[in-house]
Formats: sequence, C-alpha cells, structure tokens
Amino acid sequence: MSSSDRTDPLVQDAASSLDGEGVAAVARLLRTFPARPRLLGLGEATHGEEALLELRNEIFRHLVEHEGYRSFALESDCLMGLAVDDYVETGTGTLDDVMARGFSHGFGGSAANRELMRWMRAYNEDRPAGERLRFFGFDAPLEMMGAAAPRQALTTLHGYLAAWLDADLLPCAADALDRLIGDGERWTNPAAAMDADQSVGQSTEARELRLIADDLVALLDAYTPHLIASTSRDEWWRASLHGRTATGLLRYHFWMADSSPARVWRLMALRDAMMADNLLAVAEHGPALVSAHNRHLQRDKSFWQLADMPLEWWSAGAIVSARLGDQYAFLASALGAMPHQALPAPHPGTVEGLLYTLPGNRSLIDARRLAAALAEAGRKPVPRTDISANYSYFALDPAHLGDNDGIVFVKDMPA
Repeated sequence: MSSSDRTDPLVQDAASSLDGEGVAAVARLLRTFPARPRLLGLGEATHGEEALLELRNEIFRHLVEHEGYRSFALESDCLMGLAVDDYVETGTGTLDDVMARGFSHGFGGSAANRELMRWMRAYNEDRPAGERLRFFGFDAPLEMMGAAAPRQALTTLHGYLAAWLDADLLPCAADALDRLIGDGERWTNPAAAMDADQSVGQSTEARELRLIADDLVALLDAYTPHLIASTSRDEWWRASLHGRTATGLLRYHFWMADSSPARVWRLMALRDAMMADNLLAVAEHGPALVSAHNRHLQRDKSFWQLADMPLEWWSAGAIVSARLGDQYAFLASALGAMPHQALPAPHPGTVEGLLYTLPGNRSLIDARRLAAALAEAGRKPVPRTDISANYSYFALDPAHLGDNDGIVFVKDMPA
C-alpha cells in the first residue's frame, strides 16, 4: 500500500504540499480568506527547531517576491530590534553585530534567523526606501526571570521630546528622570521574579515614573503633527515605540511587586498585551509576516497549569484578531515525530495523527475546512498526550482547530 493510499481522505482534501517549490500554496490559501491580512501570524509549536525556521524563511521570501510583503516581525525584544532594522534597511553595522546584540531569548544564535537577515539586507541593496523590507521585534524587553529597567525607553522618549518641544512643556528634566530611575540593577534583580518583595515596581520613585511616562506619551500624541513635520514619520513612530515600552515596563514592574494570587496571571497577560500593541503598530507597515510561538499568536485563550494555579489570559494574537478582524490571519505549526526531542509518532486519533498520514514531509492544511469536514463526519480527535517527555512542544487543541486559518505541518523533524 502506498503512502497516499493510507492518507485520511478528510485530511487529503484539506491539504497541500509544501515540499519542493510548494510554499506557493500559502499564497493560494491566503487568497481564499475574506480579506488580505495586514498581519499573517506563522506560529511555532516549539522554539529552537531550525527546520521550522527554514520553512518560515521560504514562506517569507515567497510572500515578498510574489505577494508584496515588506515587513517581518519576530517574537524578540522590540527595542533591541531597532538595530536589526537599521542593518536590514540601510546596512548600518554588521551582520555579526546585529545577531549578537539585536535579538533577545537567544534568537540571535539561530542559523536560520541569521540567513533571513542576510537575505533581507541583500534584497534591500540599491532599492528605494519605499520598497525596502523592514524588521520589527514585537516582544517587550522581558525574559523569564525579569524585566528590563525603564531607562532606555524613558530617556529616549524624553530626549526626542526635549529636542523639539519647549522645555516648560516637559514634566521633568533629564537629570530628575535619571535620579528617579537610579541603579538599573535594582530593576533587573532576578530574585524579584519569584519574590514580590524584591521588586521596586511599587516604590515611590516607580510610582512617580509611571506618572511621568504617562505625561510624556500624552505630549507625544498631542504634538504629533508638529513632531512628524519637524522630524519624520519613522522617527515619531520609534518615539511612540519607546513610549509604549516605557509605560508597559513600568506597569509590568508594578505588578511584579504585587503579592496577590493574581500576580502571575497579570504578568502573563501584560506581556501579551504589550506584544499586541506592538503588532498593531507593525500593521501600519503591513502586510507583515509575524513569527512567534503558537501560544502568542493563537485566537483562543491561553491556558497554563502552573503548580496549583490554573492561569488563563488572552494571547497577543487573540487581542490583535479582535482589533483587526479579517485583517489578521494565523497559521499554526504542528509536528509529527521529533525523535531527538523524545517526541514519537503521534497517536492516530489526534489531529497530528491524522496529519501524519499525509504523504509528504511538509504540508499546509486549510484548518477551517478540515474542522468542518471532521464535524460533518462526526469525528472528534482527542488531545495529544504523548508529549510529557518534551514540555517545550505544545500540541494542537482539537477543540480550537477551526480557530486557526491554516496549519503548517512537518511530519518528521530532522535532528
């Protein structure tokens, strides 16, 4: 019996191959959507797998060359990413330098990310500004065990406004701002991640900084016409990014200092809300491909069982989808077997198990079409449970299959 004979017919009807030159199937799927998405989310079921990122690169190149995409957004520090954008757009700096200092979460060490930045820079060579590709980090300056100090965001915003507005309009001078921020290490103390009492987020200085940040952002908004005319739209956009980051970081630090049971939930929700704000700003430069973990881009509510705490919050994708409607689309990724990460071939009754019957190694599935066909046939896939040895892999949720616009499936992941 051939592989195609074993393919589940419901899956076969909803699937297209992504092998060879098959990434054009993504563009064909996009044309079936009710509107052209300004943001196309392409999720990762797990971080750190180069084969997934290489496939992402192929898809992005096709979207650029054939579908007019001009922006790429990555789940990485939004402020660090400005150096990457400068390199990609104008050649400022070197590739080695931006890979070392332009990415958070270790993403700068990825060979696939490096190759994509090299390709984007080569694409932009000798092209006029309006046709160049742009890079955006859209995560907040946060890591698992802490948050950045607000110094860079606040002082950059303050400096921009001070250069173009009368000094008496500003809520404080630069030296007062620096005094209130103080030693940066007290903000980044990793002990604060587990102990609210170690956080400075509800100190007198931090509370005053929140008011100052709010006033600075209000000034930026109120003087938008003057500031754009005096500088440029892009400089104003970057100042807005620093403003969003300053207010978001100070809000995050405030809740790091909270000792109530809602503390962890608030921090998870605040991070995704900051991501969503940045993605909505990226949409102004759209259409853009957005690369992040499935859990940050999904439309359904995120859930995490942390010890005895069941945590639920809305992901960045859910927030953006609610705001943009049909102009947001999401392709989740899913994996079959990944032996080097102790992930076996999936059980036939799971969604991944159904997809595993497809003949090729890389496939694109119309998720809504598959969900409707399964419902009509009265078939209910069960959740995948063979992932206990690999907590970094997040299986597809059969109950929310139809909330995805598509699924990028890799059958057998190479080591």
